[in-house]
Amino acid sequence: MSTQARTSERRPPGDRAVANLIARYAELVDDGDFEGLGDLLADASFTGGGGTVSGREAIRRMFQDTLIVYADGTPRTQHVTTNLSVEVDEDAGTAASRSYVTVWQALPDLPLQAIAGGRYHDRFERRGGEWRFVDRRVRITLVGDVSRHLRPAARHG
Repeated sequence: MSTQARTSERRPPGDRAVANLIARYAELVDDGDFEGLGDLLADASFTGGGGTVSGREAIRRMFQDTLIVYADGTPRTQHVTTNLSVEVDEDAGTAASRSYVTVWQALPDLPLQAIAGGRYHDRFERRGGEWRFVDRRVRITLVGDVSRHLRPAARHG
């Protein structure tokens, strides 16, 4: 078996690779790993409540300036992504996905609660054999108590 055939067998198909990227995003946010988010979204545009940002450093800075991080280095959240729909064009090396997101938060003086819910609309491209985000659009439609999650400027801006 050729090296190329073995390498491609080890890579997940596009739909699984895309799902893994979406899961990785949630892990990085919940870990407070803004450097990792910058790397994950380095080739992407990110559109949320504060507008659109692009590139590693701008995305890292946006998360750092938006989210409150606690003594354990995390925002004390869990982003749960559900209702995932992925459409892949393997020949073109492109993919799109839609999903729901629910953000949960708990602190010593804040019982576990859902603080936000909405949708992700994502686009991906395969570059150099690896799938990458090229666009993430976040639309939050349900908002609870985000006073312990978002910095004041992010809540009102």
